[in-house]
Amino acid sequence: MPRLPPGRVLGAAGLIGAVPCLILLVLMFEGALDWGPGLLALLATALSAVLVASLWIGNLARLAEALRRAAAADGELVPPGYTPLLPAVDEIAEGVARLARSLAARDELVGRLRRADEAIVERLPDPLLVLSPERRPLRANAAARALFGAAPREGDTAALLRHPTLAAAVDRALAERRPQTADLVLPVPVMREIAAQVIPMDPALADGGRIVIVLSDRSRERAVERMRADFVANASHELRTPLASLMGFIETLRGPAEDDPAARTRFLGIMAEQSERMRRLIDDLLGLSRIELTEHQPPTGQADLAAIARAEADALEPLFRARRASLEATIEPGVVAAPADSEQLAQVLRNLLENAVRHGREGGAIRLSVTRVEGGPRLPTRPGVLVAVQDDGPGIPPEHIPRLTERFYRVDRGRSRSAGGTGLGLAIVKHIVNRHRGLLLIESEPGNGALFRVWLPYVAQTGVVS
Repeated sequence: MPRLPPGRVLGAAGLIGAVPCLILLVLMFEGALDWGPGLLALLATALSAVLVASLWIGNLARLAEALRRAAAADGELVPPGYTPLLPAVDEIAEGVARLARSLAARDELVGRLRRADEAIVERLPDPLLVLSPERRPLRANAAARALFGAAPREGDTAALLRHPTLAAAVDRALAERRPQTADLVLPVPVMREIAAQVIPMDPALADGGRIVIVLSDRSRERAVERMRADFVANASHELRTPLASLMGFIETLRGPAEDDPAARTRFLGIMAEQSERMRRLIDDLLGLSRIELTEHQPPTGQADLAAIARAEADALEPLFRARRASLEATIEPGVVAAPADSEQLAQVLRNLLENAVRHGREGGAIRLSVTRVEGGPRLPTRPGVLVAVQDDGPGIPPEHIPRLTERFYRVDRGRSRSAGGTGLGLAIVKHIVNRHRGLLLIESEPGNGALFRVWLPYVAQTGVVS
């Protein structure tokens, strides 16, 4: 029960008992009423006035409390929990109770509708952002969080909202109060092509949102188009030489070398090598195309790089023996990269080790290390894992290093082909590292071999690695 202010009770009692008390005093002064009974009547009237005033003020105070709860924004709609003694107040209290029940039912309905709307938006397949009038991100659905990260105010979202084309579309949408469209190209951390629909909301949404941006990632479709064109162009160019060799040897075997067993054996061996080269080339082209197709989508899961490095080193043992090369491995146990794709990171290690063996000195030494790092020269300052592969070959001239990750780029074309390379290994490494939001560093000096370093995000191993 609310505490009753004494001054308010006495004031109300005065209003109630003033007239009866005045009449009693007049009667007593004129002698129409004896002083003894008159004083008793006056006291009884005053006490009754105080009692009635307390009852009124108490009822009204509780009624006011119920009204405040009924109008509360937090939905705590509680009707007055008492039975008033005064009929007028009782009618008002019943009205307040009906109002409270009505508002509670309406609030529950609004809450259900809002939760249903949020569930629908959350499950939309296209990324969706809601902006405040100040262009600040208020919320993002699951598809947007998967595309830009968990926090809508950070990461790639900030780069998206700063894009001049999208900013201009938002300005037009607010000025013209009509939906606008924009086609965007985000170059970092990987190339992404996005179609955006900017929808102004009038009135604003419940959370104050005035702009809804619906995004459609067209990167995969564009990558498929480029993949088809690149595959045809690269395959037609790179397969021309081995196909010409095969056709020439076939003609020779059909003609001059038809009855020459030694020549036939030698030519068949060369044809087998060319066929194997074509197979590797097609496999690498298809693999590179698949990687480029998903490069804009960060991987999920974890990769035990220490275990992967040991497995790849063991698998390449025949190649090391053929080149009489030795492997010096420094592998820190329990090193985990995340988010990461184990199969793709295994391909990175395989390509780097093969590259080191094929282009290193015959009979030389290959150094492999997998360690945790906390920053370093040319490396990010946050924790990570560093994979380093170093050979002792002739090295790479500085002018060639920036182009090493291009498709089919070779420093020494003749030596690269004779070593069995397809010219795609480092291009595959670059695109996998980009997908993992990592960093590829190449260092070399002529005559001093080459060092390839790959930095990847790191988390401590806490359980089974997926």
